[in-house]
Amino acid sequence: MVLNYIWISFFVIAFIVGICKIIFTGDYNVFTDMMNAVFAASKTGFEISIGLTGILSFWLGFMKIGERGGVVNALARWGAPVFSRLFPDIPKGHPAIGSIFMNIAANMLNLDNAATPVGLKAMQELQSLNKKKDTATNPMIMFLVLNASGLTIIPITIMAYRAQMGAANPADIFIPLLISTTMATLAALIFVCIKQKINLFDKVLLGFIGGTVLIIAIIVYWVQSLPQEKISVYSSLVANCLLFSILISFIISGFRKKINVYEVFIEGAKEGFKTAIMIIPYLIAILVGIALFRASGAMAVLTDGIAYIVSFFELPINWVDAFPTALMKPLSGSGSRGMMIDAMQTFGADSFVGRLASIFQGSTDTTFYLVAVYYGAVNIKNTRYTIPAALLADLVGTLTAIFVAYLFFN
Repeated sequence: MVLNYIWISFFVIAFIVGICKIIFTGDYNVFTDMMNAVFAASKTGFEISIGLTGILSFWLGFMKIGERGGVVNALARWGAPVFSRLFPDIPKGHPAIGSIFMNIAANMLNLDNAATPVGLKAMQELQSLNKKKDTATNPMIMFLVLNASGLTIIPITIMAYRAQMGAANPADIFIPLLISTTMATLAALIFVCIKQKINLFDKVLLGFIGGTVLIIAIIVYWVQSLPQEKISVYSSLVANCLLFSILISFIISGFRKKINVYEVFIEGAKEGFKTAIMIIPYLIAILVGIALFRASGAMAVLTDGIAYIVSFFELPINWVDAFPTALMKPLSGSGSRGMMIDAMQTFGADSFVGRLASIFQGSTDTTFYLVAVYYGAVNIKNTRYTIPAALLADLVGTLTAIFVAYLFFN
């Protein structure tokens, strides 16, 4: 429903701005430009989707190996000591705990197809413990906020889009994105723990949070100590080594489970092909709306307005052109994806704006969509402080993304 209103708004605003340009500036070509932009965006959306088939097939093939090889279950077991403390109201041994672990682990690996069904199952199991069936419980809020904060270890889709848009090294946003999504998750986690009076000084939680912050601090310190011309080289080397190591670990996990790695890869690759084909109409729809919004001049009005406010406080403004992606992300995953692609197409995949838009896209998840789907599945009407906590994650993720983009790429 939110995306429906957003999409309609693109057309309405573009029409109003177009009329205003004719009346006040005498630009009689504005609607011609808008229609040309529509045709070009439709073609671009189709070409991008078709071009994604190979990349998505490859990654989803390996993800299927990892899933069958027990990587998701392993992550769930490793996270058990931490998650048992974050969900103290869930009885020990309750099936909700296993579903929550599986969902979070699948999200971390970017396994959307696996994460959503397990997440809905977790929500139903949490609802079975709920005494007030229309009000979100503490475990529900913690679970939703962890999902909305969008912690992702492997941003498969974003790297795929960057490759399709011509990025020289699609994985160069891997470490900056990992830092921003981790900080978003930590901020939301700490906020909810304080609200729910969970002991943040527990040895396990303190070790987890403190260790995560320490690792990020070490990475930032290491990057700052490098010459500017070496930052991209070394960060890309580390990112690609990590990604290749993950692929090897998936293969090893498959051998240990004695599965037919090749056949499982083919099975996952088929899903990747289907996914790429399925997104064609959605991508075309959102790119057409954004193309109208940009061609009419409405995008320039938005970014110029933000730039004016930022420059008034004498702050850097070259991040502003990527900011529409961050604004859209809490509302619509498809909308923010379209904004990211538009930024890469307009400014270049390897430009500062193109890279920052990619980091924005992966820093958090779609807050309002998740709230609607997960709470809607169990008829929760009173969400309490779920949305403020999730929006805090969005804010921290956005600010961190800007910081790391300047650190790594400016």
